[in-house]
Amino acid sequence: MKVYVSGAATTKFGELWGVSPRHLARQAVFGALKDADTSENRVEALFVGNMLSGMLGGQEHLGAFFAEELGFTVPAFKVEGACASGGLALHNAVNSLMSGQYETVAVLGIEKMTDHKPEDVATALMGAGSEEERGAGATFPGLYAILARVHMKEFGTTEQELAAVAVKNHYHATLNPNAQFRNLITVEQVMRSSRIADPLKLLDCSPISDGASAVILSTKKKKGSIEIAASAVATDTLGLAQRKSLTEITATKNASQKAYKIAGVAASDMNVAEVHDCFTLAEVLAMEDLGFFKKGEAAGAIMRGETTVGKNGRVVVNTSGGLKGCGHPVGATGIKQIVELVDQLRGVGGERQVKGARIGLAHNVGGSGATAVVHILTR
Repeated sequence: MKVYVSGAATTKFGELWGVSPRHLARQAVFGALKDADTSENRVEALFVGNMLSGMLGGQEHLGAFFAEELGFTVPAFKVEGACASGGLALHNAVNSLMSGQYETVAVLGIEKMTDHKPEDVATALMGAGSEEERGAGATFPGLYAILARVHMKEFGTTEQELAAVAVKNHYHATLNPNAQFRNLITVEQVMRSSRIADPLKLLDCSPISDGASAVILSTKKKKGSIEIAASAVATDTLGLAQRKSLTEITATKNASQKAYKIAGVAASDMNVAEVHDCFTLAEVLAMEDLGFFKKGEAAGAIMRGETTVGKNGRVVVNTSGGLKGCGHPVGATGIKQIVELVDQLRGVGGERQVKGARIGLAHNVGGSGATAVVHILTR
């Protein structure tokens, strides 16, 4: 059984103060239905990826909540897996189609974060960490700073190389009308920005964002459909202290190897990738754990422009601007990645189009790597 993305749409990401979650959901889902050239009465199930609605908004029953808002009288499910909630919702939707349960489903990724105090958002996000980490007062910038320190010591990675990740993703974001940050930055600006958790600075970190993205999946192929050739998930320990290595995200390695095997492809076959750059170090780890570069070589390659659009590198990464430039409404991110890949594989990426893109990879991570979801899409 093959599964196709027949429609895809996203809202703008950013500080959307005057826009409600209900409006974001309608904009994304009905945009995806229009793109699929189908109507809501063809949708047989709704999958919603979201992390923080209960902790921040007091509403956990999101399947029914958004089904009612969208006018769907179909089975509806909320899927939560920290910042990988969108990717996990897509994975469950793919499996439901492959089982023969449904023929057409909608997947919505959504998050509304900026209406709340930063300290409340930080506390809620740490719900994805371990009890020991929360008890020690750790935050995710602090946890990724630990990973960065170990990587720097082991492989000689520099702060300037990490800064180059942010510079590249901000450049891509300037080409994306839906991105939160459409401004160019320099390595020097990243280096001068406030230190959040040494060596990570403010401009090494993805922002707090609002937004929604949606896709329509079907087992029926039509004009403009993009095949989901593989959908794979892997898990690891919640806390860093229990990991065998701090220079890799094992869940990413395992999920990507599963996905490559399912799709019958290799890392070297990828033309474009959307990876989970919640912090600049996270993109470096992803590039290595996905097999695009050997350990210790990704940071230098990114700084040399090998993953920048128009540079003719082996794979172009985060054409949307990534989490860093496009924004990171956590439940929406995994679906936004798919929307971006669909645009790339259809050849409608505009100024950020990767020439001749035929195969792409989406990589969505929960927490500090306890969950990793990898999807491979082909034209």
